[in-house]
Amino acid sequence: MRVFVPISVGGWTRLFSRWDVLAILLILGLLVFLGEASRNLFEPLAELQKQPPSLDPRNLPEYAARTTLRMLIAMVLSLVFTFTYATLAAKSRSAERLLVPLLDILQSVPILGFISVTVVFFMSLAPGRVLGAEFASIFAIFTSQAWNMAFSFYQSLRTVPSELEEAARNFRLSAWMRFWRLDVPFAVPQLIWNMMMSMSGSWFFVVASEAISVGNTTVTLPGVGSYIALAIEHRDLAAVCWAIGTMLVVILIYDQVLFRPLVAWADRFRFEQEHGVPPPQSWAFDVLRRSRIIERLREQVSALWRSSLRWRRSRKPTSGTPAKRAGRALVLPFTAVVLVLAGMALWQVAKFVMSGIDLRDVGVTVLLGLATLARVVVLIAIASLIWVPIGVWVGTRPRVALFVQPVAQFLAAFPANLLFPIVVSGIVIWRLNPNIWLSPLMILGTQWYILFNVIAGAAAIPAELRAVAVNLRVRGWLWWRRIALPAVLPYYVTGAITASGGSWNASIVAEVASWGNEHLHAEGLGAYIAEQTDAGDFHHIVLGIAVMSLFVVVINRVFWRPLYHYAERKFRLG
Repeated sequence: MRVFVPISVGGWTRLFSRWDVLAILLILGLLVFLGEASRNLFEPLAELQKQPPSLDPRNLPEYAARTTLRMLIAMVLSLVFTFTYATLAAKSRSAERLLVPLLDILQSVPILGFISVTVVFFMSLAPGRVLGAEFASIFAIFTSQAWNMAFSFYQSLRTVPSELEEAARNFRLSAWMRFWRLDVPFAVPQLIWNMMMSMSGSWFFVVASEAISVGNTTVTLPGVGSYIALAIEHRDLAAVCWAIGTMLVVILIYDQVLFRPLVAWADRFRFEQEHGVPPPQSWAFDVLRRSRIIERLREQVSALWRSSLRWRRSRKPTSGTPAKRAGRALVLPFTAVVLVLAGMALWQVAKFVMSGIDLRDVGVTVLLGLATLARVVVLIAIASLIWVPIGVWVGTRPRVALFVQPVAQFLAAFPANLLFPIVVSGIVIWRLNPNIWLSPLMILGTQWYILFNVIAGAAAIPAELRAVAVNLRVRGWLWWRRIALPAVLPYYVTGAITASGGSWNASIVAEVASWGNEHLHAEGLGAYIAEQTDAGDFHHIVLGIAVMSLFVVVINRVFWRPLYHYAERKFRLG
């Protein structure tokens, strides 16, 4: 008698493997997450007032989902901004003269400054709906992520090894193909580390992005940030602990599902591979790679992508000399237009500010800026002395880097607000000087930019260079001076520029600390902007932001940019 295998068993076995089942579960979980986190977007704003955020821990899973969705959307927007803005700045000299200083200014504008200026605009996009407030919150989170990623990608494009550029010219790659075949693959490993840092850094400002208060306009969105703000207001230590635990769980989840797979995938794009070092592992990446369903989808997407590359390649390139002449002819009109627009913008800002303040206010604001500058300089110096050696040690040990990655993400994500109970209580009990002891809160979230970039730089040190150092017995300070420090200097400068600008931004949170009825503030520009924002005084808000931007741009132009160009010119690979 013949035995027939049931169709339901044999067919399913042929169609679906265990990897397909796991991949489907991951995709379904993602869809459920997106659906649950976005189901209240089109509700009226009045519903938020009827059901304000509460300190019930049972609400934290929903709050965490909504906060994470905002951060992921902001991350996608930051990637789009990075690939366009940073590429234009790196590829065009005339555009670089405008875009890089503009990026310095954007980095220096505090998140409260963006919120105070844009909240009315975004609320008007969806009048009376939660969606408008979500737009404002996502944009605020975007401003805490995009600048770091753009600086990282810009630095990578400026330091592509010369032999790779020569290979691209020999293969006659078009600008489109060169971007996706050379520029992006070379920049991906460092960009992913900075994406982790940006994702973690956005937790630092999540309170300001979800509990928006500008003058008489107050919008509180359900999320972990508004939960933290409410816990601080009620002096609820238990709620603070619940928020910390929730953050830890969320960071571990997106580390395993998002960043570990990206690190494992990006390992193929390293400039050189060291023999004997196992590649990064990720169970989620293995599931997606071994699933036949995902493989079929990937083949379809790859076919479409190759078609776009062939279409770009089939287009006849313009003649090199006429194109260069046309480019040079456009430089002068482009510069003139930029100068006219910048002058008009400066005139409008000056007219707006000077109509509500006097010269004494300007002098006071500049002095407060000098006080914040002193804190930033001291804190960046201390952070560099601590994290550069640690970053080099971690970056040259891939196994250690995989362990450090989630730990550093959690520490980078730890908002300064959660330390307010300890800091404020300690300052009050021991009668300490707030001008000194509130200062470390400024560097709490931004010091990790230095660590992550140094780790990426140390990991990029060629294995043969390290082997030569071992064979020649280059040790101690000589090894640091001739190999380690030159190799990581371009990466360190990128991280230090972002950390410096981020510290100015964080001063708004760090120089004003409160815990219940206890309020402390340090004399500085950050405290000035925070106080004027609470008062809704837009003239003084704009004045504070303008002075802060001026300080950051001058410091970058005078110190960081010359150091960056020196490192780029002398220590680039190849």
